Amino acid sequence: MPRLAPRTSHRPDPATAPVTIRPVPYQTNATSESLAAELKSARRVLVTTHQKPDGDAMGSVLAVVRACVACGVDAEGWVVDPCEGNLRLFEGPSKVTHVDPRAPRLPEGSFDLAVVVDTGAWTQLEVFAPWLRAMSGRVIGLDHHARGDEVAQRRVIEVACGSCTALIVRLVDAMGVDLRAGADAEGRYSIAESLYMGLATDTGWFRFPNARAPEFALAARLLEAGVDKDMMYQQFEQSSRAERVELQARALSSLQMVAGGRAALMTLRAEDFDETGALLEETAGIVNIPMEIAAVRVSSLVVEDAAAGIVKLSFRSKPADANGDFIDTNQLAARFGGGGHIHASGAKQKAPLGEVVASVRAALGG
Repeated sequence: MPRLAPRTSHRPDPATAPVTIRPVPYQTNATSESLAAELKSARRVLVTTHQKPDGDAMGSVLAVVRACVACGVDAEGWVVDPCEGNLRLFEGPSKVTHVDPRAPRLPEGSFDLAVVVDTGAWTQLEVFAPWLRAMSGRVIGLDHHARGDEVAQRRVIEVACGSCTALIVRLVDAMGVDLRAGADAEGRYSIAESLYMGLATDTGWFRFPNARAPEFALAARLLEAGVDKDMMYQQFEQSSRAERVELQARALSSLQMVAGGRAALMTLRAEDFDETGALLEETAGIVNIPMEIAAVRVSSLVVEDAAAGIVKLSFRSKPADANGDFIDTNQLAARFGGGGHIHASGAKQKAPLGEVVASVRAALGG
């Protein structure tokens, strides 16, 4: 079983934490106001995020793109798929280019500035890494993860934010943009909607430990700006294909209880996708299901991505128990070269599925 950390210490134990060497610590070295000034003075801006964007990543991309457009700056998003179809439905008229990782291509034309949101890790930006390195000095970053690299020379990092969009709203305010900007006649596709997309999905619709008073206050502000929360919930949580539900059943049928029932481990093989017709991007949220079990403190999902030749890992954990103990999934994922948040993280491995499953089971205490 992974080391349990006391409630009062959210920092990795120096004695057991993996050592990562970076030329510069991954921390804030700019202000929202300074980044806002850079964006407003730019002619053309590109916004990107990690491969396989989730709701927070796409919401962050759309929010920055729409804020720039509202200021008269030409801006477009570039994301590397797979990307769930329900996320694409929220793009509306915003310029977003989707790149197939199996046939990667780099951004075309001249950009004054690049913005990287919801990540700062080169491993999550492999397709665009050559282009971003060539843009050195003209890349800014906005992230709420604890680990990252020197992707953006100027960045704002705030791990206390419940979502990256909760950080980006400060940038939007610094740009002096109305949160309703971008909305159509029906109130759709506004900056507020994209901000709420990230906030709601990254907090598990305000169920996860990162949904605190500031997140609820921001949610109230976004609802006042016209966000239709019921429509968004239905679109995200009640619009799955039957194939995804079948995939979910496959994951549950693989469920193993580890560490005396305190950890859950599920596995999805390449055959599960072939036989159900489900897509890789439809695994979102499946790792959370075993958390319904009272005794489970941490849940993991191991997914075989045969096309990419990798195995993807997802970890989730519950808040501190009555003794103040919890599983720091950021430390857990770091054992596999990944990272994320205290209660939600992930990693990738280039190894046979069975070998990875055995390693995860051992890390969980099995």
